[in-house]
Amino acid sequence: MLVTGVITWQFLAICLTDSLQSILGNSNLVARTVFPRIILPLSTAVGNLVNFLLSLLILLGYAVVLKAGGLAPVHFHSIWLLPVVVLTQFALCLGLSLILSALNVFFRDTEHMLSVGLLAWFFLTPVIYYLQVIPQEYQRLAFLNPMTGIVTAYRTAILGTEIMAPQLVTMSFCIAWFLCAAGVALFQKVQAKFVDEF
Repeated sequence: MLVTGVITWQFLAICLTDSLQSILGNSNLVARTVFPRIILPLSTAVGNLVNFLLSLLILLGYAVVLKAGGLAPVHFHSIWLLPVVVLTQFALCLGLSLILSALNVFFRDTEHMLSVGLLAWFFLTPVIYYLQVIPQEYQRLAFLNPMTGIVTAYRTAILGTEIMAPQLVTMSFCIAWFLCAAGVALFQKVQAKFVDEF
């Protein structure tokens, strides 16, 4: 369970960290050529997705070994959820990458704020603890964090753990897709001003 949460979190954290320099680090290219700037953060997110999928294959192999050896109560009856969860997390990572890459052009302290924000976000997400540790009256609030629903869904898909509240996981997924749409909209709106900030 811990490994599932950590691998999932690492995908998000690396994606967001790498996205910071996707525009600023390619300022010469952005200033001198005309092309869809969204390609830069998108390529970063896709590259990290490929690395994540390879890690996920290893994790699935490990889960198969645990099940075959009877070492853990692993079930694959919800494995069909996996593509949906991966796509949703990719949408979240892309949306936030677009927002951060654009913000870093205008506010160079974004990198420092991100490191603090990621640390706080990590402890607000049930990566190293069970969701049941959160008092029941606050569990609905926990799912306003899209990563709570995503981590929960990964554990259901890979390990077969039961989803406590499917409607709350769906709410987390909707927030993730909203952030993706918001990231695309913001990036398209401000990209014309990038060159002025270099």
